[in-house]
Amino acid sequence: MKISGFTIIRNAIQYDFPVVESIKSILDLVDEFIVRLGDSNDDTEALIKAIDSPKIKIFHSNWDTSTYNINGMIYAHETDLALKACSGDWCIYLQADEVLHESALPVIKADCEEYKDQLKVDGFLVKYIHFWGNFQHFIDARHFAYPREIRIVRNHPHIHSWRDAQSFRYIPDFDRKNYWQKENTRKLNCILLDAYLFHYGWARDPRCMVKKQSEQLSMHEGVSEVKKELFFDYGNMNDMPIYQGSHPAVMKERIENMSWEKYLRYDGPRIDMRKKFGLKYRIINFIENRLLGEGERIGGFKNYKLVK
Repeated sequence: MKISGFTIIRNAIQYDFPVVESIKSILDLVDEFIVRLGDSNDDTEALIKAIDSPKIKIFHSNWDTSTYNINGMIYAHETDLALKACSGDWCIYLQADEVLHESALPVIKADCEEYKDQLKVDGFLVKYIHFWGNFQHFIDARHFAYPREIRIVRNHPHIHSWRDAQSFRYIPDFDRKNYWQKENTRKLNCILLDAYLFHYGWARDPRCMVKKQSEQLSMHEGVSEVKKELFFDYGNMNDMPIYQGSHPAVMKERIENMSWEKYLRYDGPRIDMRKKFGLKYRIINFIENRLLGEGERIGGFKNYKLVK
């Protein structure tokens, strides 16, 4: 059995991506790691090469933002091309702000081996923890904090990245034009693993977060607008729950060197996040977290079918 890892990245330094930690978190598990490296304005390539692993294979890319300029499809397109460069039986996707906990590695390996020849299984779901503002607080708002998502897929020609690269879908004879299409597609049959992926996309330097938001606005809405704020306001940090567990070991140095605490606040108004603080969603969150169990949701986005 062969396992491939893959990711896409550009401007990792400019936007404060923990891409080095992300890649390192999975290298012991995979036989190769595909990096589709976009046209960066910083030293992202040198950053990746400094990892100095023979498993890493870099493919250069110029992002086609003229063709894929709305709904974040450029992320799905680049992810899809990275997936197609993989040669493993299973392919593990880590976005550049996602880091696997080391406890997940033996779980993933065992299940990939067990289900390699069981073709009814298209992929695996992992569980998520989404950090907010720093490395001590996390977010449980429904529209930010999906509790699980597909991150491991079978290497099959009809399995493609979908939407804005949040998930994957079975799309026969896909022409790579509309990554949001549903017609003539199906959800993947997946198994939920007891494996945690740590999402640090909202736990980055607020000065870089402003720049990243400007890019996302451009990629999702085709709007080129540079935000005037000097740094992103994460709101009153006391409104977010405290994380009590351990982080992935590869994150130790980054956490110790965190340098933006002075840009966070612990009083004043909360951030405008109605799907966390609105009465309706507080009631739903209570039912989900206290009565239904970990990761269970009432409605909401679910782009997979659980096999077991």
